[in-house]
Amino acid sequence: MKTKQIWANLPVSNLERTAKFYEQLGFTLNGSVKSDELISFSFGENSFIINFFLKDILENNTKMKFSDVKSGNEIIFSLSAASKEDVDEWVKMVEKAGGTISTEPYTIEEGYTFGFSDPDGHAFNVLYWPGM
Repeated sequence: MKTKQIWANLPVSNLERTAKFYEQLGFTLNGSVKSDELISFSFGENSFIINFFLKDILENNTKMKFSDVKSGNEIIFSLSAASKEDVDEWVKMVEKAGGTISTEPYTIEEGYTFGFSDPDGHAFNVLYWPGM
């Protein structure tokens, strides 16, 4: 069976706070979704979509319980950076937007990375890797 598209759905507690955070990081609001139950953003050149649903709505709609990501990770999204300097700029932007730096920038082999979480605890890392 061929998959037509893939996207992510994540639970959040406050849509306004989530919108403000991702807008401050420069991500594109997915204008095709208009709802008081979710906010949607497009990430990267391939326009990967992440829908941020109010947690109770997502749990009700999927008939699933979601983990408390503030006490552990279920998934980590990786964002590529164009340079080491861009990684350092991401750190400043995340802090200014209200995110939490979980791992300070460090060198890993020929790459450079750091980790952060959004206000609901969803984990990301920003990685510069030569040639990527």
